Amino acid sequence: MALAALGLLLLGVLLAEPVSRAFARARWTRRDPVGGLLVWQAIGLAGGLSLVGSGVVYGLSPLGDSLPSAIGTLFTEWNEGHWPDRFDAVHLIAMLAALGVGARLVWVLGTMYLRTVRARRRHRDLLDVLATPWPDSPGTRVLDHPQPVAYCLPGRSSRLVVSAGVLEALSPEEVWAVLAHEKSHLRERHDLVVLPFVAWGATAPFVRGMVCAQVAVAELIEMRADDVAACRSEPHELVGALKTVGGSAPAAALSSFTDALDARIERITAHPCPLPWYSRVAVRLGALALVAVPTVLLLL
Repeated sequence: MALAALGLLLLGVLLAEPVSRAFARARWTRRDPVGGLLVWQAIGLAGGLSLVGSGVVYGLSPLGDSLPSAIGTLFTEWNEGHWPDRFDAVHLIAMLAALGVGARLVWVLGTMYLRTVRARRRHRDLLDVLATPWPDSPGTRVLDHPQPVAYCLPGRSSRLVVSAGVLEALSPEEVWAVLAHEKSHLRERHDLVVLPFVAWGATAPFVRGMVCAQVAVAELIEMRADDVAACRSEPHELVGALKTVGGSAPAAALSSFTDALDARIERITAHPCPLPWYSRVAVRLGALALVAVPTVLLLL
């Protein structure tokens, strides 16, 4: 088990730093944003399992040849009323440190989620008072403001918001392109996709790879929404909408317009060729295999 713990630790460190930094610079993800997001999810999950699991596996290594058997031995001896002699202070500290990191990550994730939900609820209540429903698009509300702004509030009671400035500045086709973009955020719950990486960044802000992962995931989410909108409108209509609607959305919302706006417009205009089907399959299988590696090391 000590070798498994070392392997998990090395894998976790590699995924958190050099792998994340290198993958953030990958160019093929622009041709397959969904595949890129799946790989990022696999990197985050595998990295978390590896870093937390390495300490747990090392801590329990004196008690058995595998994690399940070691846990069984620990609880058996506890039930018999005595502390395992082989479970010394070094191994106990390693296990408690790993569990502490895992608990910290879960706490940050839960706290950020609850804080975001409360902020969205307050924002939603204000919108219900200040904004008016738009008959042409059920579920969409119009905010009486001259600045062209469009954004969405995800959640069970989601809201899609456009300002009066959007309706005045954009053609009907461009408005529908904007709505298609925002609806993809709501439908695919992109807010939940990016949340774990925000939590990782808040838990370990000194790890540069986590910061790169957060930025890269946000960019891929926007590219995915652009692709959905481009399928429902002409590319020039989407580009025109993005150039016009460049304002910042409220902090509680999932903004569709990031600092990478110029890169997104260039990508839509260039219309990159999607990856071949076999490459897309390979990417998804690779993401699955990446999660399987620490899982197998933990169990075996």
